[in-house]
Amino acid sequence: MAIRISGVTLQDKKHILFAITDIYGIGRPMAAKILQELGIDPQVATRELTEKEEHALRDYIEKNMKVEGELRREVSMNIKRHKDIGSYRGIRHAKRLPVRGQRTKTNSRTVRGNVRKTAGSGRKSSNEKT
Repeated sequence: MAIRISGVTLQDKKHILFAITDIYGIGRPMAAKILQELGIDPQVATRELTEKEEHALRDYIEKNMKVEGELRREVSMNIKRHKDIGSYRGIRHAKRLPVRGQRTKTNSRTVRGNVRKTAGSGRKSSNEKT
């Protein structure tokens, strides 16, 4: 039977360490920390968890962490706050440009709508009539 945590169904065949990273807000380091605290072997497959381990994992994540909808809502509210106060970060978000200081001359060109096609040799292929 598949395990559901915070509205996400975990894959049965994956190791539990990697399966819980499907939950938004839980990465590999956090997954390892959670499993270590609960005393669950990270190498065990999701389908091989006992009912007790499954229940402990679900309770721990839902009580102690912001994940999925709650975390997405918080992130979007933070972005909206930056836009409303007119900060540099908010302006960059509004223009859909990189926010954290990345260069824009070469990278993120497609986001900016500055797509440059590479030039060919100009020679027609042999199957075209001249």
